[in-house]
Amino acid sequence: MKIRKIKHKETDFLKEMLYLALFVPEGQPLFPKSILDNPDISKYIDHWGALPNDLALVALINNELIGAIWGRTFSKSNAGFGFIDENTPEICMAVKEKFRNQGIGTKLIDEISKIYFSKGIKSISLSVDKENRAKLLYKRKGFFVVEKDEDKDFIMKKIIQ
Repeated sequence: MKIRKIKHKETDFLKEMLYLALFVPEGQPLFPKSILDNPDISKYIDHWGALPNDLALVALINNELIGAIWGRTFSKSNAGFGFIDENTPEICMAVKEKFRNQGIGTKLIDEISKIYFSKGIKSISLSVDKENRAKLLYKRKGFFVVEKDEDKDFIMKKIIQ
């Protein structure tokens, strides 16, 4: 497996990964693809590369894109679901189903953390549904809960060093 920065011609892959990153509880129907047009969702990839802390990495096996992790900082007036502050990039991650549970997510988190740290970024954040098993990975990688939504989500933060 190889991890590298996304190429400009591959940014459409982020849309596919954003869809996979949307948590659907077991037994529930998938979201319609049109959910990606919702501004609260699409802002995670719209005009990719235009913001100073936009960073996307892809994982490949035999030159096939199999997963991605990306981060972006948001303003308070356009906060993401995992917003902490305007200096903390919020990350999203997805791995194609047949490649999950093979350590790929771990490596993606490690790599994006390293690169953000080299840019002087002190922490990253994310939002995760409390039913999503990925929260266990995030805890193993040093994320901790900073805010709980009574119904569904945790906002988690990782201090990077």
